Amino acid sequence: MKILRRLLVYLSPYRLHILGAVLCGGVSALMTAAHAWLIKPALDRLFIERQPAMLVWIPAAICVVALLKGLFEYAHLYLIRRVGIRVIEGIQNQLYRHILLLPIGYHQRQETGSLISHVIYDTHLIEAAFSTIIKDLIQQTITIVCLAAVLVYQNTMLAGMTLLGIPIFIWPLMRYGKRLRRIAHGAQEKAGNLTHLLHETFSGIRVVKAFAQEACESRRMADCVASYYRRIMRTAALSDAARSLIEVMASLSIASVIWLGGHQVFSGAMTPGEFFSFMAAALMMYGPIKNLSTSGHVLQQAMAAAERIFATLEMPNEPQHDQGALAPATLSGRVEIRQVCFAYHPGQPVLSEISLAAQPGEIIALVGHSGAGKSTLINLILRFFEPDSGDILFDGIPYRHIKLSTLRRHIGVVSQEVVLFDQTIRWNLAYGYPEASEAQIQEAAEAAYADGFIQKMPHGYDTVIEKGGLSLSGGERQRLAIARALLKNPPLLILDEATSALDTESEHIVRRAIMNLVKNRTTFVIAHRLSTIQQATRIAVFDHGRLVEIGRHDALLQQGGTYHRIYNLQFRCGQRDTSQEPLQAPLYEAEPVIP
Repeated sequence: MKILRRLLVYLSPYRLHILGAVLCGGVSALMTAAHAWLIKPALDRLFIERQPAMLVWIPAAICVVALLKGLFEYAHLYLIRRVGIRVIEGIQNQLYRHILLLPIGYHQRQETGSLISHVIYDTHLIEAAFSTIIKDLIQQTITIVCLAAVLVYQNTMLAGMTLLGIPIFIWPLMRYGKRLRRIAHGAQEKAGNLTHLLHETFSGIRVVKAFAQEACESRRMADCVASYYRRIMRTAALSDAARSLIEVMASLSIASVIWLGGHQVFSGAMTPGEFFSFMAAALMMYGPIKNLSTSGHVLQQAMAAAERIFATLEMPNEPQHDQGALAPATLSGRVEIRQVCFAYHPGQPVLSEISLAAQPGEIIALVGHSGAGKSTLINLILRFFEPDSGDILFDGIPYRHIKLSTLRRHIGVVSQEVVLFDQTIRWNLAYGYPEASEAQIQEAAEAAYADGFIQKMPHGYDTVIEKGGLSLSGGERQRLAIARALLKNPPLLILDEATSALDTESEHIVRRAIMNLVKNRTTFVIAHRLSTIQQATRIAVFDHGRLVEIGRHDALLQQGGTYHRIYNLQFRCGQRDTSQEPLQAPLYEAEPVIP
């Protein structure tokens, strides 16, 4: 009932629509009862008393009743569908917004397919619940009441015997309800697994084909589908068992009515018209009762979906955690990291006592073996996670005191894996600064050396990027990401392996674009290729979650410590030592913009 009350809250904005649906459903139910009642005069006056006038009035009355029933039934269904669609639209939007605002840790734990199933499949089950509540639980109940009135009107004794059987019909709903909800909950989880498998396979189709694993993926799919449909069959088995049980009990009830009612007709206590009118009402009542059984099962499935959705909506999101009240219009880019410690899991520290400061315009390179803590530190700067201890300050302000949205608006990120949306190039470039003018967009593209290839595309800046930019080269995608960061114009910039996956020619162009990007900005660079960060203001060397060295390239080499070992290991493995050579396009030297 708690879940049901929460669901009913979503109906409150549509009270008038619901009232209209209930009224239309009530009229439709009355017309159903009228059909049953008309059988008595049709038999008694037309066939037994042989009144010729009834040849006109009875068919006319049946046609009018049928027309009214059809019109009000249509209006009833239309209003229900309208309310259901509006409600599901609201729930989907609320759920999607909430999931977007949940911490990054939640998204790392959840499978993509499960989230997609959550937003689409679970919410549509709830739509079925709303239709069930309004259409079946209300209309069918009204229909049963109206038909019961016809039964009582025709024969009170038979009506009492018939109506006493209704609680027996309701018993299967109560008996199997909770069990059905548990099974439905499992089926929805299996649906999420199935969606995730499809998303994973189709996203990685190049790897599947490259390793000739189509047969393996087919087997995985077959196992997942079989597991899902086993759950569906268990749900169907329970539902069908309840329906069959109701059908058997209804047949026994009808048989009893025929036996007793037949005796009353033979004895003259009932006319044939009364008997057949009674029988018609009893038979018509069977349909709504059976529908209520089905509706109960649909409602249980919706309750399972609602439990999952409400559990997600109850999770605290980032704005709820955010205690920041300051929203400075500008930040200079001065960052100070003080004694920061962090662990993803208790007792397994990833960062220990990290202290580091960056002044506006400085370029700080983060270096270390995989798992040393570089990316984790960047995640803390972006406030994807909170430090276990210590603090991070922006312009001397603890970043917990700055509104999260304000903080992230002042940070730009260019990573190795560029994410582009299936929108126009213009839309993608202005993603972080949607109010940008056409001139600003083009200027940013020119500074990123992207304007040239954009102009050659079929529709220029209005060309739609399809499938995340698979038709673009790696260098072109990186230049679009750089242009996007330039347009955002953040005082703090994070470069995460921005050139590591590019060929030499593409890397040279991208590095020239990065030169324009890092000017007058505080920049943190994660790099494994040491040749790309030798011109950095300072290089911070991480080892097992600790900051073990910090300084310029030459000074760190002379120390003979961790950086020296990493450097020697890299160049011993085949990379040319460029430490004493001028770079053809130094990553961090200013260079004039070349459109």
